[in-house]
Amino acid sequence: MKSNLRIQTEAKQENEGGYEPVSPTGQYFNSKAMSISILAVLEIEVPIDDSVVMPQLRDVFLPINPKFSSIMVSDKKGVRQWKRVEVNLEDHVKVPSFPKRLSTITYDDHFDEYLSKISMEPLPQDRPLWEIHIFKYPTSRAAGHCIFKLHHALGDGYSLMGALLSCVQRVDNPSLPVTFPSTRSSSKVVKINKTRDVICCLPRALSAVYGGVCDFGWSILKTTCIADDKTPIRSGNQGMRLHPIKVSTIELSLHQIKLIKAKLSTTVNEILTGVVLLGIRLYMQGSDKKSSNSKSTALVLFNTRNVEGYKSVEEMTNKAHTKLWGNQFAFLHVGIPKLVHDEHSSSIDFIYETKKRITRLKNSPATYLTAQFLEIIRKSRGPEASAELIYKTMNKSSMGVTNMIGPIEQVALAEHAVKGIYFVVCGTAKVSRNINLHRRKKLCLPTG
Repeated sequence: MKSNLRIQTEAKQENEGGYEPVSPTGQYFNSKAMSISILAVLEIEVPIDDSVVMPQLRDVFLPINPKFSSIMVSDKKGVRQWKRVEVNLEDHVKVPSFPKRLSTITYDDHFDEYLSKISMEPLPQDRPLWEIHIFKYPTSRAAGHCIFKLHHALGDGYSLMGALLSCVQRVDNPSLPVTFPSTRSSSKVVKINKTRDVICCLPRALSAVYGGVCDFGWSILKTTCIADDKTPIRSGNQGMRLHPIKVSTIELSLHQIKLIKAKLSTTVNEILTGVVLLGIRLYMQGSDKKSSNSKSTALVLFNTRNVEGYKSVEEMTNKAHTKLWGNQFAFLHVGIPKLVHDEHSSSIDFIYETKKRITRLKNSPATYLTAQFLEIIRKSRGPEASAELIYKTMNKSSMGVTNMIGPIEQVALAEHAVKGIYFVVCGTAKVSRNINLHRRKKLCLPTG
């Protein structure tokens, strides 16, 4: 039976200029080399009433951004563009069915398997690049789960999280806006004499330029020819990407994180990155003692917008002086500190060393140079060449780390209280043309 849940968008003809160009990064993430998506998992506190899903999508989600009602097409010159289309909501809403009245432990297994399954499946290219999965069965963590699967070509974590949070309301007072913690470091600013300031800044600037060039050269080498050592977290076996993934979660004490933040004068994000890398290095050491001294790097992704916290969707898409929506981020090759001969042996030392490395690289011109290098490759050889370069960068590293701040207050989605939110970056890396094109390599970036 044909669905009647079709949403007519205000699509225009191509000759009327109704098409929107796809950003370079959007083209990289939806290419022959790779197809990357984001899974945002909302743990729902109460049983899910799926009758509210369609109205919520039609009235709240779709109007957020035209890309949610668009497909990616190529024009006569091969330039990729967003084309507005009619949206059939039933194509985008998936409600898996399992036997009723099973134990929560059994539903835990079903949920893990389902999450692994949808992380492996590419989004169809003949309809808008998003899906909603409603898992209505109670697990040990929640009464139900709502999973947003959004293609990375639609935007980065900042954009898509902003869109997601535009669909929720505060539980305590829905009329008030959702608020977020400060992302500023607690470090103190010391005012000094202007003359001393110039004298001190000059050698630092020269050192930063020199360090940036070195960092950029190292980044190119990591992308093209230098791969991380083989360790318990990186086998180097290409076939491993064909295997399914398992998503695991862990809760950390915010109180303890704030104590570390006060001691190191840094940000919560940098502390969490240090904690994740410390846990990974300890796991490597416990599995193989030699891996304590291995050369391993993490691709740390960070937001390049000069903004504090999240903005409304209106600000992200309609602000006159800047466009906040899109893929505005960069990645850094951060060497995972070693645990050899008591080097960074304490947890605080390890986290502080990680913080120093991230801070130095964030302020390095290498970030700008890498972006320009990718742009030169795109203009000279096309977006597929840049996408292949990014894939090689991921392939030669051991892991990826990214993070996202969440709201301070508890929120609700369509009057369903949300217990927790987490997300994971996942996707497929497509095999070369001389291999069976129905088989796809698996690529997943663990998140922090």
